[in-house]
Amino acid sequence: MRHLTHLFAAVTACAALLSAAPAAQAQGPFPSKPLTLVVPFPPGGPTDAMARTLAAEMKDRLGQPMIVENRAGAGGNIGAEYVARAEADGHTLLFGTSGPLAINASLYRKINYDPVKSYAPVIQVGYLPNILVVNPALPVKTVPELVAYAKANPGKLSYASSGNGASSHLAGVLFNSVAGTDLQHIPYKGTGPALNDLLGNQVSMTFTDILTALPYVKAGKLRALGVATVARSQALPEVPTISEQGYKGYDVSVFFGIVAPAGTPAERVAKLNHAFAEVLNSPKVKQMFAAQGLEASADTSPQKLGQFIVSESAKWKDVVKKSGAQLD
Repeated sequence: MRHLTHLFAAVTACAALLSAAPAAQAQGPFPSKPLTLVVPFPPGGPTDAMARTLAAEMKDRLGQPMIVENRAGAGGNIGAEYVARAEADGHTLLFGTSGPLAINASLYRKINYDPVKSYAPVIQVGYLPNILVVNPALPVKTVPELVAYAKANPGKLSYASSGNGASSHLAGVLFNSVAGTDLQHIPYKGTGPALNDLLGNQVSMTFTDILTALPYVKAGKLRALGVATVARSQALPEVPTISEQGYKGYDVSVFFGIVAPAGTPAERVAKLNHAFAEVLNSPKVKQMFAAQGLEASADTSPQKLGQFIVSESAKWKDVVKKSGAQLD
């Protein structure tokens, strides 16, 4: 009987060790293999460039390389869905933007992830201000002058966008809403064609990112009326914001954030956040990003990014509804 008792105790102990093995493994060293940073857009764009800059600096902080993987398509939804379905172990991350992390949930008829529920926020990288620029032939130099001119000439002014549902489209929808104007939307297949027609005075204005507009503004080929963020841009500090010109709170920046699949252990999220924050605060990366017009986030905590995604999703839901835009 004593023999059976000892045997039972031994079997129980072995079973306990075996059942604890996966848990112990889950709490083991992290990262235990190379990490993947998914960019939901094609190579070569500003989002891809920022992601690669960060990834190159992470090995020294985490002891493992970080590989950038482009999974483009459907306005960022393909890459976003891939990460949402990835194993929640902290090794697969999404370098997301306003599209997949806020706008697309309202813009697309169906997406297979939820920007709020499908991810564990890691860090907000920063934001790229949009700017309202007009052709110099338009006889206005400030936002109030533009609004007055538009109201005196109803239906005459048009704004170009890079496509239906793009941030440059929704920026105009929001502007019409807050300013009481009726600027006519002209969609193009990309930023390049939109800018070409603006430079040729085929359209009156556009809302585009400051990095794209900056060379034309400096050369006098476009006139900057207002920065579409609450705070002025360090790239064009002399240009007032739309908000300070009478439309308080107007903000149509493109934000960049890194998220992990929902359920990623909190301690791993904290380790990733700390490593990314170190990289973002390094003089080398700060200088590189500033040169690209990126504005740093004042609060880089995971909680702040989570709150921001919630508020941005709600804001763009209303704007998309007013625009009538809907994509498959």
